[in-house]
Amino acid sequence: MIGSFILRLVLAGILGTVIGLEREYRAKEAGFRTHFLVSLGSALIMIVSQHGFGDVLGHAGVGLDPSRVAAQVVSGIGFIGAGTIILQKKFVRGLTTAAGLWATAGIGLAIGGGMYEVGITATVLVLIGLEVLNHVFKNLGLKSFLLVFSTTRKDAVNHIIDTIHKKGYIIMNYSMEKKEGTPENYLVSVVMKAKGATNESQLLLLLQQIPDVTIERLE
Repeated sequence: MIGSFILRLVLAGILGTVIGLEREYRAKEAGFRTHFLVSLGSALIMIVSQHGFGDVLGHAGVGLDPSRVAAQVVSGIGFIGAGTIILQKKFVRGLTTAAGLWATAGIGLAIGGGMYEVGITATVLVLIGLEVLNHVFKNLGLKSFLLVFSTTRKDAVNHIIDTIHKKGYIIMNYSMEKKEGTPENYLVSVVMKAKGATNESQLLLLLQQIPDVTIERLE
């Protein structure tokens, strides 16, 4: 029995790590260590919920609901998921990672309950949803762009945002980091994610026409 429990913990940790590696590759808020711990912890809680109270069973007036402890994972994982969601400049980031953690917790519960086939299948489907579907549908509808640029003009960021909007692009989120603080030596770096119907070359041509803006990355 102990060997079976250890196998469940190890397998749950491996499956959580596999999902976490995909998130780590995408440089998301929660990486393979977080997913490993979520999956492993969920499996452990499921095992304890099912088998951790055998020494008190049989006593007068003592009953056991094997789902009671494990059920708390479903609500408890929401606290971790909420920590990966970032509200930045009125744009929300991290929803996919939060949902991935929630699914990883479910996988851990399945493995902890001995449902190996279900847990492994769910892991494959999660990876398909995170990676494969992204490639399948990226050529349909609007395309996503990651833009990194720097500028020495204080009004350049608003000018770029207005220009992008006028050309039909949708800005998903952006962040700014001020590199220099003096008026004579002003420099700000901006990371922006946008969507549009045109390709990267057209967007790059559009941005190159804006003075005092250096495009550092566009993909």
